Amino acid sequence: MNFNIRGENITITPALREYVEKKIGNIERYFDSTPTSDVRVNMSVYNDEQRIEVTIPMPNLLLRAEESHTDMYAAIDLVSNKLERQIRKHKTKVNRKFRQMDNAPSFVFTDNDKDADNGQDDEIEVVRTKRFDLKPMDAEEAILQMNMLGHNFFVFVNAETNQTNVVYARKDGKYGLIEAQ
Repeated sequence: MNFNIRGENITITPALREYVEKKIGNIERYFDSTPTSDVRVNMSVYNDEQRIEVTIPMPNLLLRAEESHTDMYAAIDLVSNKLERQIRKHKTKVNRKFRQMDNAPSFVFTDNDKDADNGQDDEIEVVRTKRFDLKPMDAEEAILQMNMLGHNFFVFVNAETNQTNVVYARKDGKYGLIEAQ
């Protein structure tokens, strides 16, 4: 794995870089072969909040996690644990799916992970389905609709591009826009 570590309002020391590479690199144990992907790590400090965001694009899987803490090393531990939970959950889902299909997955997880199931049922269950017509609008109108409904995201058709977009409320109080490629 190739690490791309950036810092905002923080200097990335060799000790910090080594700790990130060690903790995030631990996810390699979940795979039969070492994944060849770029690990994008963004560390930032604002006021007393230390934040780390990690994105690992892989074939058929995008791992992404972010955590905040007053101590950067603790935030790194938390984000590492979150990534491992995502992998275990995906591993359980993939293994269950391919047992049912009696087929081999396109990438293989190792079976020596003792924490893979933890006795927990990680089955994803859809409990409600909504259907509605998407009205063409701009992002500002979609944000107003989202706020009026009291939701933290809103799906709409962008009037300019005629594509389905999503606006969402961010933790920092600002808004994000997701556009399909």
